[in-house]
Amino acid sequence: MEKNNISEEEMKKSNLIIEAISNYYTSRIVGQKNLQISLLITLIANGHILVESVPGLAKTTAVRVLTESCGGKFSRIQCTPDLLPSDIIGTQTYNAKTVEFDTKIGPVYANFVLLDEINRSSSKTQSAMLEAMQERQVSIGGEIYKLPEVFIVMATQNPIEQEGTYLLSEAQQDRFIIKEVLDYPSESEELEVLNRIENEVFEKKENVVNIEDIKYLQELSKKVYIDEAVKKYIVSIIQATRNTSKIIGKELAKYVINGASTRAAIAFMEAGKALALINGRTFVTPDDIKALSYSILRHRISLNFEAIADEVKVETIIEAIIKSIKTP
Repeated sequence: MEKNNISEEEMKKSNLIIEAISNYYTSRIVGQKNLQISLLITLIANGHILVESVPGLAKTTAVRVLTESCGGKFSRIQCTPDLLPSDIIGTQTYNAKTVEFDTKIGPVYANFVLLDEINRSSSKTQSAMLEAMQERQVSIGGEIYKLPEVFIVMATQNPIEQEGTYLLSEAQQDRFIIKEVLDYPSESEELEVLNRIENEVFEKKENVVNIEDIKYLQELSKKVYIDEAVKKYIVSIIQATRNTSKIIGKELAKYVINGASTRAAIAFMEAGKALALINGRTFVTPDDIKALSYSILRHRISLNFEAIADEVKVETIIEAIIKSIKTP
């Protein structure tokens, strides 16, 4: 039985905020509907998102458009192999006048942090973001600095070029609530991109909502109802990723090294609540969980080299798992 803890007025305000952000996104970005939903989920869940595609598919633009629509403080960090941890989180510099060390906060201190081509930064630099992403704080010179209440990391990566890149560790990837993979646009969408560029549509920038509206959505999502049966469904999916041979058979299970962590179950619940709000509902359904399965699990299930050789994608494993679990 659904418990409705959200009033009609609260839902109406939520719908207006989400509609404003969505309309701004679609006015600037052609297609990429899945990315739009994933970005909104990340925003409402106050999580982090990893976006992957070949170059030139508007990964950075989409992330920037979302931050434009919301206002707040924005930082863009272009990742390179020589980028240092202090370039991101900040450092201490000696002040000869005061004979003391001054703390300089890095660009990580913002509401929205865009890490462009994160896989081009070294493992040491990538690890500098772990504390910020998980604990929402940074440590500089032994002092702890709390990050803003709304703190969202949006990272992009290019899976094709390997020279000068570093693989993200499993621990780093697990901090991203969602991973979205983009495909090439259709012929009509590509034509529309050219038309919009010619009409200078992409030059117009505005804030359609503010940071307080984002906080409102984040607080409201906590009140979205999720039934015990849906929670058990989430747990069944997560457990299945760790016991694949019993669920999807040995033929597919042989490609899986590691399954998803408990953090994935939490991500399912939080993202499910956000998706319910986006769809104008006060409760989470099993279909919400199914719709999120690729985005939540594709970066949390590790495959071996045999999977690469046999061209078996992680989405194939996820699809088999979802089909094998009984829907409540």
